[in-house]
Amino acid sequence: MKGQLSYKRIYDKATPEDGARILVDRLWPRGIKKEEAKLTAWRKEITPSAELRKAYHHKDISYEQFAAAYRMEIEQNKAWPAFVHAVAERLQSGPVTLLTAAKDVAHSHIPVLMAALAEA
Repeated sequence: MKGQLSYKRIYDKATPEDGARILVDRLWPRGIKKEEAKLTAWRKEITPSAELRKAYHHKDISYEQFAAAYRMEIEQNKAWPAFVHAVAERLQSGPVTLLTAAKDVAHSHIPVLMAALAEA
């Protein structure tokens, strides 16, 4: 049975429906203990660069600029093919949930990452 790829905030309760839980934030989320996170993996190497993240959070660039720049980073990231392969393998046995601490998930790196995975 092939699984479904989804996302949610790491602060939301872990459920069996999450399947493999992969944290895709560069920084560890505040207030979360590693045991409570119930992570399968933490893949910070495929997240936006610190420079890009800071530029967006400081409102130096728009979300559209951030998304385009992050997409370019993904395409140039040497860790990307391995990440795609790992997610695809996990999806063969069940669901995969990407986790983030972002408050506004719709305007975070998650939609860009989900779109890139869907195309891969």
